[in-house]
Parts: sequence; structure tokens; C-alpha cells
Amino acid sequence: MKLRIILFIFLLFYNNFVFSNENKILFKIENEIITSLDILNELRYIDSVNNNFQDIQKNKKIQIAKNALIKDKIKIIALSTIVKKIELSEEDFRRIAISNYSNMGIANYEQLINHLNQFNVDIKFLRKKISISSVWNQYIYDRYVQNIKIDINQIKKDILSNNKQNEFFLSEIVFNLEKNENLNEKFELIKKSIMNDGFKNSALTHSISETSTFGGELGWVKENSINSEILIKINNLEINEYTDPITIPGGFLILKKIDIRETKKEINLEKELEQIIKIKTNEQLNQFSNLFLNKIKKDIIINEL
Repeated sequence: MKLRIILFIFLLFYNNFVFSNENKILFKIENEIITSLDILNELRYIDSVNNNFQDIQKNKKIQIAKNALIKDKIKIIALSTIVKKIELSEEDFRRIAISNYSNMGIANYEQLINHLNQFNVDIKFLRKKISISSVWNQYIYDRYVQNIKIDINQIKKDILSNNKQNEFFLSEIVFNLEKNENLNEKFELIKKSIMNDGFKNSALTHSISETSTFGGELGWVKENSINSEILIKINNLEINEYTDPITIPGGFLILKKIDIRETKKEINLEKELEQIIKIKTNEQLNQFSNLFLNKIKKDIIINEL
């Protein structure tokens, strides 16, 4: 309760305007708007899915919420010419919502509602947010599925080459360069942020990946699902070290090696193959998503009111 009061008080004075009972328009993005209530709902949402959010400075929280909402609005603008309505069925919404909160110990819809109530999260706001993300992901898949490149034969060879493998617990920060930004300067800025705020909070602040809301956490990743050049960089890291920026389609990637373990490979070749293909597919789709989003963003004017 204390945290929510502090957040609200800070919002009252953000950017020289006052949040009263009036819901004020703060940004206009073509025909889409972002209001003071949207900012407050986004802050509550992020707080409900990320335990580290409360540790971030108040002004950075506002910036994180603003960036997330702008990204959603750009997706809405792009999707509006493709789909009639950005909405999920009740069944799909509940399934995805529970999955998104599974790392918080949520296992069913009743637990989810109780958790959301603790953070005063508007269920309609959450449903809209998840709907935008899901419809966007489906669109990216349909648009780029033919561009996905996966060497299935090589994956099979890697699976069968040894009955053991390493798995890495990884977190990521994916970023791109805006106009007049320099890679070295941007990396120094991110390194300073990591030193002062930690990797998870820096992912919230700087990462454009969908994992940013969750502190950039990728979880346990099998070595045979990782690009060979990136795997070399990961193997050269000590625990809790992170890579220099790695060039990827749509931007740059920083990976942090949180832990490592050795596991036995699945005996079921088909099952193991399916899991690795899914990981590699999602990785490439995320890159295509960032590329397409950046392309759209260049043609959109964002007005702060």
C-alpha cells in the first residue's frame, strides 16, 4: 500500500502537470492517445509482474511506463489496417494471463485475480495489453514465417553428439540506436545503469525486447539452441558477467550469464528437436518484430501535450 501511495504522489508532480480526478491526455500518437490514467495503470501492471520494479527511481518508472505504452500504441496503429478488432477470447486471455504470471506463483484464474487486486491492476487494461501483444505476435509470425531459417539437420547432429549438455540461465537486454546515438556511448550508459540499478532494472529501462517487463529474464536455455558465435561468448563469461553488445537483426544484444548446469539430453529426439526449433523460431520472430516496429516508428509522430 505504501508503495502505491508513493507512486501516486509522484505522478501528481510528473512533468509539471497535476493528476487530479481528471484523466488528462499526455501524448498523442496519430489517432491514439496516452492519458495520465494509462500511465498509472501501466505502472501498476509492471509492478504486478516484476518484483524489482519497486527498486527503480520514480522518474525512471515513468519513462519505462511511457515507452511501453508508446510501443503498444504503435502496434495498434499498424494492426488497425490489418485486423478489425484487437481482442482475444476469454479462454485465450485467461490462459495467456496465467502463463505470464506463472513466475509469480500464479496457477489459476482465481489466484490471478487476487494477485491483480493486491496491485490494483485494472483487468480491462490487462486484457487489452495482452490482446495487443498476442495479435501482434500472430501478425509477425504470419508475415515472417517464410523468412525463418533453421538448420534442422545440424540440430539433430548436435542432439545426438553427446548425451549431456550445458544449460545456461540467461537474461537479456536488447537495444537499438536512435538518431545521433553512438554504440559505445549507449553501451557505457547501459553499463552505468547495470552498476547502479542492477541488470534486471536496466532491462526494464533500456531493453526493447518483450522480456523487458520481466527484467530481461530468458530462463534456462540449452546450449544447442544458441547461435554458435553467441555460445562462444557465453562460454567465455564467468557467472554474473555479461557480454559486450552483440549485433543482431534489429539492434544489439547483451546477455548476462546467471548460472550454468549440466543436464542429460532428452532421449526422445523428436521432442528435443521440437523444443529447440520453437526456441530458435521465437528468437528470430522477436528480431523481425523489433525490425518491423522500428520501421513503423520512424514514420510516426509522437506529440507530448
